[in-house]
Order: sequence, then structure tokens, then C-alpha cells
Amino acid sequence: MGQRDDRNSEVQRILEELCIKLGFCLPPEENLRLRESPPSDADSFTDAVFKAEGMGDMSDTDLRRRVREVVDQHMTRWVGTADQAAGD
Repeated sequence: MGQRDDRNSEVQRILEELCIKLGFCLPPEENLRLRESPPSDADSFTDAVFKAEGMGDMSDTDLRRRVREVVDQHMTRWVGTADQAAGD
């Protein structure tokens, strides 16, 4: 249960940073959906953010690259945290 709470907090941090830095302030129901069931990789999470914002295909844009950078920075920490918890 602790890991799920930690992941929920990490997703919240991603969403807060995206809102503050890039203006991606998702509606509360989308915010909750991503916190409860976050995509497992940076590309999928990034796509989910654009979908939640009602934006179409953003696959080859600078904005997508910037959103993905924020997501990837946080998700990279998830892997490190999970490895430490497993004793690796």
C-alpha cells in the first residue's frame, strides 16, 4: 500500500510541475484518473496528458518534447526508488 501512495504522490508532483511550468492544468477528474492508474512509461504518460487536455496528435512538436522531459525526470526517480525498495 505504501508504494501505491508514493506513486500517487509522484504522479501528483508531475501534474503540478506540468501545470506550473507548462500550463497543463488538468481537470480534477483527469488528475485523479492519472494518479489512480498512471501509464507505466514516459511516452504513454505524455500521451495521456495531451489526451486529457483534449489535444490531438502532438507527436512531433517541441511542446511534446518539453512535457515528456518533465514526465521522464520524475519517472526515472520511480525506477530508482523501486530498485532501492527491492534491495538492488
